[in-house]
Amino acid sequence: MTSRKACPPVEAHHPTMNTDILIIGAGPAGLAFARALENSGLSVVIVERQPRAALADPAYDGREIALTHKSVETLRRLGVWDRIPAADIAPLREARVLNGHSHFALGFDVGRTGADALGMLVPNHRIRAALFADIEALPHVTLLADTPVASVATDRRSARAVLADGREITARLLVGADSRFSWVRDQLGIPAEMNRLGKGMLVARMRHETPHHGVATEWFDHHQTIAMLPLNGDCSSAVVTLPMEQAERLMALDEAAFGAEIARRYQHRLGAMTLEATRHLYPLVTTWSRHFAATRAALIGDAAVGMHPVTAHGFNLGLSGQQLLAEAVLAAAKRGGDIGGGPVLRAYESAHRRAAWPLYAGTNALVRLFTDERPPARVARHVALRLAQRMPMVRGRVRHSLMAR
Repeated sequence: MTSRKACPPVEAHHPTMNTDILIIGAGPAGLAFARALENSGLSVVIVERQPRAALADPAYDGREIALTHKSVETLRRLGVWDRIPAADIAPLREARVLNGHSHFALGFDVGRTGADALGMLVPNHRIRAALFADIEALPHVTLLADTPVASVATDRRSARAVLADGREITARLLVGADSRFSWVRDQLGIPAEMNRLGKGMLVARMRHETPHHGVATEWFDHHQTIAMLPLNGDCSSAVVTLPMEQAERLMALDEAAFGAEIARRYQHRLGAMTLEATRHLYPLVTTWSRHFAATRAALIGDAAVGMHPVTAHGFNLGLSGQQLLAEAVLAAAKRGGDIGGGPVLRAYESAHRRAAWPLYAGTNALVRLFTDERPPARVARHVALRLAQRMPMVRGRVRHSLMAR
């Protein structure tokens, strides 16, 4: 019998998909950017490694987002705000900053702005679900979920992505919206300042005995930072920042012990506490991309700037950043220009850096001052809070930053 060699497998051929804009990452920034381009005539492909079910119905992740008035208005324009259940929207009426063992509190309210709240607190998973709600129904958007990307590259003519299954996509503009640990950023060769703080941010929704009256508190205690964000009813989101080992021990406590420990750490200001939902622990890492754009590519959201959570600017900054890119792209499309050309990307990068750098640098400086346990720093932050209380202009600027109307 004559042996026969098996025929080599025939490689599947995948036709190249062409689009105007390729977005990698279906987080809030990427989804908002895609929605902002509705009615522009531009085609958009979103590639996301998570399955569609996880995008359509995101799991509760413990994070409560403090939305500014500007962010709420952006979500309204995108047709997203009314999709968020009213029961999940909590007004933030006042904010207070506490320092160490001092009884002094630096307070911020709406002042004479005419608003009834500094901002709104909304669960992160509700915002994500609302943004995704009709993304697949948009005629200009193609979503490829559960789809890893193998490589990306750009040149002066186009951007190109090869998917893990061998399919190829070419676009006039590539947008990286894939988190502060951005793979797209690395593939594009964009360096980033990444600061791993060695601490963990533990978030948990707590029910408590004493009403919070819509007041958010940021307490820079010695060797820990605790924020209490007021939710609807007698509930608050506890945000506890500790060295990672301590945070992991706190996570390991049973529910009853955990509630008692959070109440103790917060000096029983809100009475006894009980855990209302699952707990979540996130490592604290801040990032600053040296560039927000490259040839035929842009970074938005945390891929561009990953903020420290202490001033609650991260989500709002990401939302405003995608809007800046959308405005630059839409303006170019309207005049028949190159939506991925240098002038568009330089305009976006310049505008976003001007908005982001003061917040990023200022927040990091604030964290360094209020977590430094050396005696001179303790004195300096006590003096700083007292001076700020007596200076209406300073408090007004902070109020404006919180509200961003």
